[in-house]
Amino acid sequence: MIEHIRNSLVEAREGLDRLLGDEAQLRNIEAAAQLLVGTMEAGRRVISCGNGGSMCDAMHLAEELSGRFRDDRPAMAAVAISDPSYLSCVANDYGYEHVFARFVQGNGAAGDLLFAISTSGSSPSVVLAAEAARTRGMKVVGLTGRPGSPLAQHADVCICTSAGRYADRVQELHIKVIHILIELTERSLRPQNYVQAGMSS
Repeated sequence: MIEHIRNSLVEAREGLDRLLGDEAQLRNIEAAAQLLVGTMEAGRRVISCGNGGSMCDAMHLAEELSGRFRDDRPAMAAVAISDPSYLSCVANDYGYEHVFARFVQGNGAAGDLLFAISTSGSSPSVVLAAEAARTRGMKVVGLTGRPGSPLAQHADVCICTSAGRYADRVQELHIKVIHILIELTERSLRPQNYVQAGMSS
């Protein structure tokens, strides 16, 4: 059992090392942060979506922005598409693949940002949401685990964290990326929170 634990940690470390060495993805993270900052500066909001564990990540992003990440600061406008009554309604009436797109059509507006998460980058419900966002004049940030995915084709910026054979390793990197993006957003909009010893930008 200890060997399995060790192997899991090694595989997770290898995925992180791969991301650290991927200059293109580091630039994509930076570009995504700039889109988040621009959205907030313009008084617009972030809408996030994903399925399963990716929905949990979408909710995590929204609550850290609208609540707080580290120190106190004004709330940022963000919402995850996660209301079960809404999701079951649209899935029943239109088909599950439309659950995120229909929310974007009804609630998204030009200047908003869709943060779309799919470990495969090919989930129909997430891809359709990205398509709907573009038609609404929204920016789209994609977070995936496979390069060249359908989601990437509809995103202004797509961050791809390839890692391991299964989605769990990808998701481990996704939450790291999300935390980095929130920190970068805070550093831009609330720099005074990061001037303590050892935390300056």
